[in-house]
Amino acid sequence: MKEARVTEAPSAMDPIVLARLTGRLGDQATISRLCASLGDVFAEFLPDMLESELGFEVAVSYAGFSTGRYGPLVEGLGGAMACCDASLRDWCDRFTLICDSPMIITLVENMLGAVSDAIDDPEPRPLSKIELDLAAMMFDRISGVLKTAVMGANGFEPLLGPAHNAETRKATEDGSDETFVAMVNMAVGIGPVLSTFHVIVPQAVLLKSTITTPKPANAPKTRVEWSEQLGEQVRRSKVSLEARIRLEAQTLDTISRLQAGDIIPFNEAGDVRVEVNANGRNLYVCEFGRSGARYTVRVKDTYGSEEDILQHLIG
Repeated sequence: MKEARVTEAPSAMDPIVLARLTGRLGDQATISRLCASLGDVFAEFLPDMLESELGFEVAVSYAGFSTGRYGPLVEGLGGAMACCDASLRDWCDRFTLICDSPMIITLVENMLGAVSDAIDDPEPRPLSKIELDLAAMMFDRISGVLKTAVMGANGFEPLLGPAHNAETRKATEDGSDETFVAMVNMAVGIGPVLSTFHVIVPQAVLLKSTITTPKPANAPKTRVEWSEQLGEQVRRSKVSLEARIRLEAQTLDTISRLQAGDIIPFNEAGDVRVEVNANGRNLYVCEFGRSGARYTVRVKDTYGSEEDILQHLIG
């Protein structure tokens, strides 16, 4: 009687080898050359463009590249960074722009009139809502240079997602975080503050890209135009307000016995004073009232000027 043969299933191909064979993973020399070409474009084009728009000097230089899978590479940068996922039709369905928080904080301080040499290195931290709005403006400039470098001046415009803090970033459910990517690292100097931004592109896209140096813009924005756009961005940003009302003092014994339905009187017998604050700072003195079915507060006085309030809210 013949013995039955057991046929072993063929072993799965190494995912690294498969990625190389299918054009999703390049060799280090090729990726290095392409990242350096992109870095040279940013270093050559961004400083003049930003200086003409902002009115102060910004130094930009290539700082090398990194490779890996999408998710772990972004997570490896740590927190205190602003991120923006973007796409560019006919080039890339998903690439990511990242700026560290000191870059955005310093940019805001300079635009509000601070002298570059007088600014200390800001401590990295998550950005406020308004700072994220301003980070979106920088992402727009970076993506504009990238678009011209890979597609030319007549290509489609990048579609940018909302700027968000790295701490709030969530893993994707479509498996794209496992994509092999390359990250172009750029150093940015604003006065004495040295910061960074990063551009993360799938290697499958980068390997097919032809990178060219864009021509200078015909009509760069002036500092006044940038300042107006910055001011408008600030004024359109939404800020959460909190109203505090002083209540009548109570003993600890009374407070410990309070139950649902018990009433605590306001401290004032006449117009009830309300302090409205945002980000921990008092902004307005108000009085408590009612309009129809809604409770309201009416502004009676302010804590500081409009400029003081804006500078506090931005930070």
